[in-house]
Amino acid sequence: MTEATKKIGIVTDSNSQFPDALTERYGIEIVPLTVTVDGTAYAEGPDLSADDFFARYADGSSPEVSTAAPAPGQFVETYERLAASGVDEILSIHIGSTVSATLDAARLAAAQVGIPVRLVDTGTASFGIACCVWEAADAIRSGATIDDAAAIAEATAPTVGNVFVVGALEIVRAGGRLAGGTADSDGVAVLSLVDGAIERVGEVRHVDDATDAMVDHVSGSGENLRVAVGIADTGAEPLSSALIQRLSKSPEVKEVVLYRIGPSVGAHTGPGTAGCFFWPAR
Repeated sequence: MTEATKKIGIVTDSNSQFPDALTERYGIEIVPLTVTVDGTAYAEGPDLSADDFFARYADGSSPEVSTAAPAPGQFVETYERLAASGVDEILSIHIGSTVSATLDAARLAAAQVGIPVRLVDTGTASFGIACCVWEAADAIRSGATIDDAAAIAEATAPTVGNVFVVGALEIVRAGGRLAGGTADSDGVAVLSLVDGAIERVGEVRHVDDATDAMVDHVSGSGENLRVAVGIADTGAEPLSSALIQRLSKSPEVKEVVLYRIGPSVGAHTGPGTAGCFFWPAR
């Protein structure tokens, strides 16, 4: 069997927030992180949807939330299921090893299955992982080998930008990721995650102005862009809808997809969050 004829399975973790539309397009397998809410543990996605999670914040509630990496056994089950389906090798692309033990669990599992597993540490989190998976899946569909696709995934992460607004800066600050000196104000903060810290990149007075600021931030970042617009809960729908409408018409943008901000990311940003990830398509 040549490299070109090998069937490659692709696995990622639920922190990638990989949307259903792309999961179906590429046949991606997603291993859920564990999200514990007020003492009860759930598998992100199968046991706790985005809607279920953000409902816990209703009426001003502030649930206690923590996240944990999947167990190695969850990866073994996924890898073995792919092997049984006829996959010859697996590309497993995950949240950065500096922020989660997910890759360690995948590595332990990879040593227990009967087909090769190529692991990729994206060095990033949230939809930044999905960007890497998307480009690798596109490459595999076009005939790339597993090593070539892994290299593409690794090269994609540094090209990804992001911009977003949140409903409450206090929730971001509680997660320990808000850059020092970022104070509350009467305006709406436009934020970006840069080198692991959330920085204020602008301030606006109205949601319409926030849309303008975010679209300008994306459109000024290059050409042939793929853009993913994320929404936490229904409170953020007006902004996400406006972003999709505006970005879909931008000449710099190749494709726009919508994704839900799930529990493992929403634990850090809270309800009312909407934003974009963007990167140059290959």
